[in-house]
Amino acid sequence: MVTPLELSANAVMTVSILLAGRNNVHSWWLGVIGCTMFAVLFYGVQLYADVALQLFFVATCLLGWLQWLRGAGGAALPISSARFGTLLWMAAAGLAATAAYGLMLKEFTDAYAPFIDSAVLVFSIIAQLLLMRRQVETWPVWLIVNTVAVPLYASRGLTLTAVLYAAYWVNAAVSWWWWRRQMATAA
Repeated sequence: MVTPLELSANAVMTVSILLAGRNNVHSWWLGVIGCTMFAVLFYGVQLYADVALQLFFVATCLLGWLQWLRGAGGAALPISSARFGTLLWMAAAGLAATAAYGLMLKEFTDAYAPFIDSAVLVFSIIAQLLLMRRQVETWPVWLIVNTVAVPLYASRGLTLTAVLYAAYWVNAAVSWWWWRRQMATAA
């Protein structure tokens, strides 16, 4: 059964995610609203890592909004590419953090699927950090996150959320293409 909260959170976040994919700064303030609603929703279905993630997203949406508007030296932040070494250490740190947080959730909470939930949390943080810096590699990381999140949310009865995360997967693929194109045009 889809609740009004699940429906509202997904509607707001869908607009926010589509705007992010189109490189639109209004994505950020909508993200604050949508992530707050998702934190409440995930708390109700015992996905505690996702609650923490949504609170992180609220804070980073505020910071991302400022970064995209002001960037370096007061100019709008351009789309760029992350260095390979940066991506490598982010992946290694992500795997370690997933294992550590998953163990903590397994040991100290009644979390459902603690390691999968932790992977969604950790790699969403990595994707969000790349998005805040307007780095094109954000989109393949979002592809991975959405691939894992769809069956997780479906298994908790969040059918609408699972369907929309499948649509977000498509959005991430299109956005990856769009951002690479914009980056090439700007160069």
